[in-house]
Amino acid sequence: MNAQLPLALRWPAHQRLSAFVPGPNAAALDLVARAAALRDPASLYLHGATGSGRTHLLIAACAEASEEGHRAQYVATASLRGDRAQAIRGFGGSDLLAIDDVDALAGDDAAEHALFDLYNRCRAEGTLLLFAASAAPAQAGFRLPDLVSRLQSCTQLVLRPLDEVERRAVIEARARARGLELDKAALDWLFTRRRRDLVSLLAMLERIDAASLAAKRRVTVPFLREVLGEAAAGNEPA
Repeated sequence: MNAQLPLALRWPAHQRLSAFVPGPNAAALDLVARAAALRDPASLYLHGATGSGRTHLLIAACAEASEEGHRAQYVATASLRGDRAQAIRGFGGSDLLAIDDVDALAGDDAAEHALFDLYNRCRAEGTLLLFAASAAPAQAGFRLPDLVSRLQSCTQLVLRPLDEVERRAVIEARARARGLELDKAALDWLFTRRRRDLVSLLAMLERIDAASLAAKRRVTVPFLREVLGEAAAGNEPA
């Protein structure tokens, strides 16, 4: 399935439950951990803004379940191409099935019906389901009432983005894990001159790490200006 990560890259090392900074999402982390250990039969539906940790939690749950000897699948729904309904019908047969960006299927009648059938099949087989989306089921744009009803029957978890202190902690920890030294001045520059949502910050950290290794240079504010641009169009905060 092209929507599943390749086997070698399926569970990236940095996306683990132990690496998730809970902030306001401690209750969600606890429930996802219980789901990953298959200690709770309730399916979960996580929703929140970009950068709130939805994908991290789903992949981490699959990694945890796999390490415990359970069969786990992760589906990046937004990456499905071609006949999405047929692709959805091909999933299942696992102990844990995590479906990310499920709202990407909203408005596709065939895909919605396929997802409805998949839900029913998985529940009949005892598969624990994890869903993630940007909005709650009733606000996600689904047109099939029975599908909305099924998704609403899941335990609903609202994810909140981390505050700036917590985001800084994530960036510092991820940099240390890469062997990358970011001093206070460099962090201050990133958080005052650039987009500050966690997804953008993590993407920039990858660019910085690659550029630092290639140039064999320390990460300083002048280096950041050189690599990222002093005023990249549309990236400066208001």
